[in-house]
Amino acid sequence: MADDRFHVYDTTLRDGAQQEGLNLTVADKLAVARHLDGLGVGYIEGGWPGANPKDTEFFRRARTELDLKHAQLAAFGATRRAGMRAADDPQVAALRESGAPVVTLVAKSHDRHVELALRTTLQENLAMIRDTVSHLRAEGQRVFLDAEHFFDGYRSNPAYALEVIRTAAEAGADVIALCDTNGGMLPDELADVVHEAVRTSARVGIHCHDDTGCAVANTLAAVKAGATHVQGCANGYGERSGNANLFTVVANLQLKRGFDLVPQDALADMTRIAHAITEVTNVTPNSHAPYVGTSAFAHKAGLHASAIKVDPNLYQHIDPALVGNDMRMLVSDMAGRASVELKGRALGYELTPEHTKSLVERVKDLESRGFTFEAADASFELLLRDTVHGERKRHFDVESWRVIIERTKGGELVSEATVKLHAKGERIVATGEGNGPVNALDKAVRLALEQLYPELAKLELVDYKVRILEGTHGTDAITRVLITSSDDTAEWATVGVAENIIDASWQALEQAVTYGLLRAGRETP
Repeated sequence: MADDRFHVYDTTLRDGAQQEGLNLTVADKLAVARHLDGLGVGYIEGGWPGANPKDTEFFRRARTELDLKHAQLAAFGATRRAGMRAADDPQVAALRESGAPVVTLVAKSHDRHVELALRTTLQENLAMIRDTVSHLRAEGQRVFLDAEHFFDGYRSNPAYALEVIRTAAEAGADVIALCDTNGGMLPDELADVVHEAVRTSARVGIHCHDDTGCAVANTLAAVKAGATHVQGCANGYGERSGNANLFTVVANLQLKRGFDLVPQDALADMTRIAHAITEVTNVTPNSHAPYVGTSAFAHKAGLHASAIKVDPNLYQHIDPALVGNDMRMLVSDMAGRASVELKGRALGYELTPEHTKSLVERVKDLESRGFTFEAADASFELLLRDTVHGERKRHFDVESWRVIIERTKGGELVSEATVKLHAKGERIVATGEGNGPVNALDKAVRLALEQLYPELAKLELVDYKVRILEGTHGTDAITRVLITSSDDTAEWATVGVAENIIDASWQALEQAVTYGLLRAGRETP
C-alpha cells in the first residue's frame, strides 16, 4: 500500500460523479477504481454508503470484486446528527458496516453553516465531530475529516474554524482536509490559511474546486504551506467547474517537486489511464489537458519546430514519455520546413530539401483552400507519399458516384448510393443503402471492393465531423469534413473540402479506404 507520509486521495467516484451529465453505474465505478489503483493512488473514495443504493451496492461488491494493489477504499459520510449518539445513528452505522478501512467524514467548519444549515449550536457541532470520529476509531476504522467550507469559515470566524481542526485531531482523525468547497480561493491567500491550520499540529490535507481555474495551483500552494494529503478527481471531473485534476497534481508534484507518490511505471501509464477512464465515463476527453491531453505535446508553429529539430527539450517542459504521452508535429499553414521534416521522419520518410520545399508549398496552398492536416494525419501521409514517389497509382479509380435520398410513405429517410469503380482491371458497379448519404457511400464502396480487398471488412468509420468554413455564408458555403476510421488496431483521420457536403465526404472517405489498404500492406498495383 501507499507510503503514509504523503497521501494521494482520489474522489472521482463520489465528488467527480457529481459532474453534470456524468452518470456511473456500479460496474462503471468498479472499473474506474481499478484504473485508479493502476495509477498507484493511495486512497479511492468510493461513495456514500447508506445515502443511496448504488453506493451501498458498490461497497458490497468491492469486497469480492476489487483486488486493489496500491489503494485503500474510503467510505464517505457525515458526522452524527445533532442530539443523537454516533453509535445509534443509522448513517454512521452504514459507514461502520461498509467494510472500508477508511472513513472520510464531512463536517461543518463555517459557523454560519452550522447555525443555518445544521440548525444547531457551534458547541454541538464540535461534539458531533468528536463523538463520530472517536466512535469509528474505536470500531477499528481510520478516519479522515473533510472540513467543509473551511476557507469561507476561516474568513467568517477563524477561531472556530481552527477549533474544528483541533477537535477532530484530538478525537483521533488522522487527516483534516481543508475544503475550498466554493472554489473561490486564490493560491496566495489559500496558502496563508493553510499555514495557520498547520500550526495547530494536526495533519492537514487539501480539497479544491476549480471555480476560479486555480484548483491545481491552490493544491500545490497548500502542499508548499504544509499539507501532506491531496484530494482530486480524474480528469478534473466534478460539480460546476470541476475539482483539482488529480493527474495534473500528481505529475506536478512528482516531476516538478520530487515527491515519490506513484511508481514510475504507473506514472508512465498515466495518459492511457486518463483516456481509459473517459471511455468508462463516456465524457469526451479534453485534448488540451496538461500532461495527458493529445495536444499537450503538439507543436504547430514553424519556429517551435525549428527549435525542436535541434533539441526537443527547447519547447517541452518534460519528456512526454514520462507520463506515457507523445510529441506530435502538426502540419498546417503555419508549418515551416522543420515541421514537415520532423513529421516526415516520424512517418518513416527522410525528405530531400526539394521534397520538403514542395510539400510545404502544397500544404500551404491546400490549407488556403480550407483543408487542414493538423487533425488529418492520414491525409498528410498520402500527400507526402505523392510528393516523394510521384503521383501515386490508385487501388481503385472512380468512374462516378451518386446518392439518392428518399422519404418513404411512412416518413422514414433512406439513402441509396451507387458507385462505379475500376480496380484490378475490372469495372465494378455497386449500390448500398444507409441511414445517411455518407453511410450509403461507405457501404457501396465496401460492396464494390471487398471481394478484391477482403481487408476492408475490418474498416470502420468511427467519427464524422462537418464544419462550415469561416468567410463563407449561407447554403453555398465551403464545407470541410473530417472522417476518423479504424481497423481494430489503430485510428486515422482524413479530410475533404468542397462546396457540396457529399463531395467533401466522398474525398475523405476515398482517402480513408486508400489509407486503410496501405496499412493492411496493400501497395498500389
